[in-house]
Amino acid sequence: MRPAPPIPDDIQAALNVLPDAARPVLFRLREAIFEVASTIQNVGQVTETLKWGQPSYAVATGTPLRLGITKTGVPAIFVHCQTTIVADARLALEPDLSFEGNRAVLVPQDRAFPDAALRQVIHSALTYRSRR
Repeated sequence: MRPAPPIPDDIQAALNVLPDAARPVLFRLREAIFEVASTIQNVGQVTETLKWGQPSYAVATGTPLRLGITKTGVPAIFVHCQTTIVADARLALEPDLSFEGNRAVLVPQDRAFPDAALRQVIHSALTYRSRR
């Protein structure tokens, strides 16, 4: 696995305005996205940009992932609401993960970081188009 590249200034600035408690989780999720992408054959390069003020991660074979916090301040991975990413994860990974509607995978800070489950969600999103 390759480590995540240095954080671009605009991404760092977007993360810096979020609550102190959420930032370490979001940095860890960012690292996981790049690490998972490096293990998938033919996924291509991860494009890191800001979408709606949130860090967004896209590859040609998948659907974009965004990192942020919910309205209640819980760190989350957001996906396009018309994909089946959250529904599939809910079936396979609940109760390891929590969800908000059909667009967010929540990462509560009051329990252990669910690394393996989150990596499954990330993998699913990064390969979403290639599986269709």
